[in-house]
Amino acid sequence: MEFHRPPHTFVGQVDLKVANLERSLAFYQNVIGFQILEQSKKKAVLTADGKTPLVTIEQPENVIPKQPHRTGLYHFAILLPTRSDLAKVLLHFIQIRYPLQGGSDHLVSEALYLADPDGNGIEIYADRPSSTWNWNNGEVVMSTEPLDVENLLAEGRDGSWKGLPSDTVIGHIHLHVSELQKTEQFYHEGLGFDIVSRYGRQALFISTGGYHHHIGLNTWNGVGIPAPSENSVGLKKFSLVLPSDEARNQIIDRLRKINASVTEENDIYMTKDPSDNQIQLLV
Repeated sequence: MEFHRPPHTFVGQVDLKVANLERSLAFYQNVIGFQILEQSKKKAVLTADGKTPLVTIEQPENVIPKQPHRTGLYHFAILLPTRSDLAKVLLHFIQIRYPLQGGSDHLVSEALYLADPDGNGIEIYADRPSSTWNWNNGEVVMSTEPLDVENLLAEGRDGSWKGLPSDTVIGHIHLHVSELQKTEQFYHEGLGFDIVSRYGRQALFISTGGYHHHIGLNTWNGVGIPAPSENSVGLKKFSLVLPSDEARNQIIDRLRKINASVTEENDIYMTKDPSDNQIQLLV
């Protein structure tokens, strides 16, 4: 998990809007395996280790279902420490007969895909050792191959599923955006991410420290699509964890040079990408 600690910049937390908090809590606890860290009438903070917030779910006033063909969340990705942990999760899904949207071998990782009750996309994955990743002209080689389910399940025969391991993290987030040119400028020049892979003119993968990707960006919902309504189910914001106050100040300066929005209130620093995806800058 060395790519998800300083000095790297990485996604720390994802805040989601849901239609029914009680229904979502049942899903995120019983299906995914989170624990509740804090809870109020319309909001819950979820954790894997009992102290670190990873996902927040919130039921807005007058909430409406997820709107199609909008910017926002494609999926957020939960990174497990080992392949054995992924095998136990897959066996758990089979035992409770939860419908999966698929499973893939991406060469750098193996992944399972599903959605929460509101259609918020979720990936659960385990990385292959970074020493086995292939790089070609500065880009990491990734693919979408069929997952070897039998081989994976054999890895998890020695134990049963007991929820998410304590050192689970948010591995990456993948966003729908309205276009890629200004988006690339925002994330590369402004936030300082490296471009590690391109899928033609439709998708971009970025990271720090040589990870395969901390953020994915795509126009698969359409070019020029609008942002969703504020009370729509979906992504509220996500946080980037930065290595120091100095690093945050440098990022804020770069963002302002490209005319990106940066606000500060009660020591909470926020920015938003050209598609109105809200980002909190944490240290």
